[in-house]
Amino acid sequence: MPKDTILVVEDDEDILHLLQFNLESSGYEVVTAMDGAQALAKARRHHPELVLLDLMLPGMDGFEVCKELKKLPETAKTPIIMLTARGEEVDRIVGLELGADDYVVKPFSPREIILRVKAILRRGKPEKPSRQMWKRDGLAVDMDAHRVEVDDEEIQLTATEFKLLAELIRSQGRVQTRDQLLNSVWGYEFDGYARTVDTHVRRLRQKLGAHAGLVETVRGVGYRFKE
Repeated sequence: MPKDTILVVEDDEDILHLLQFNLESSGYEVVTAMDGAQALAKARRHHPELVLLDLMLPGMDGFEVCKELKKLPETAKTPIIMLTARGEEVDRIVGLELGADDYVVKPFSPREIILRVKAILRRGKPEKPSRQMWKRDGLAVDMDAHRVEVDDEEIQLTATEFKLLAELIRSQGRVQTRDQLLNSVWGYEFDGYARTVDTHVRRLRQKLGAHAGLVETVRGVGYRFKE
């Protein structure tokens, strides 16, 4: 069985080698880059299953790299975990708005990185071999193929956005708190990560267009998919 390939983009050699060692020890193929230009070239060449992307890079910063990765056909759906030493929440939210699936604040433990990587890669794989289709009005969701159509046109969702939509659909009519969604979609529970859910819901609504109202906000609690 081929190994999943992880592209690690980090200009600090010590951190780069630490991440490479721990990812390879966990069974992943690792490709490394130390700046934005290298990252984009290696992403085109290797088509990684996931990108670990530092925000503070020389020249082209992580935000620009993230935007370019989302423009490339071969990496548009590739999940991205941003690594940042910044304490400003706005930087993390901007990263999520640009299409990143998750973020980790430095200093971090290698174990935390491995858990996040595993959770996101699981998210991108179908959970059951049986065909599961869901349709309402002009919205169609193929749970098995991870495809979504809005008014007969396929829309591009990241693995995290798809998992979030599927989770809300499966529990339609019932309120899901932000903590419940963090646990079921992201696979972890950490204080201060509720904004991650809000940002992804906002992105999901934008892509659903006229059907955005199906995802309801229950003020002070969380979200619910309209029955």
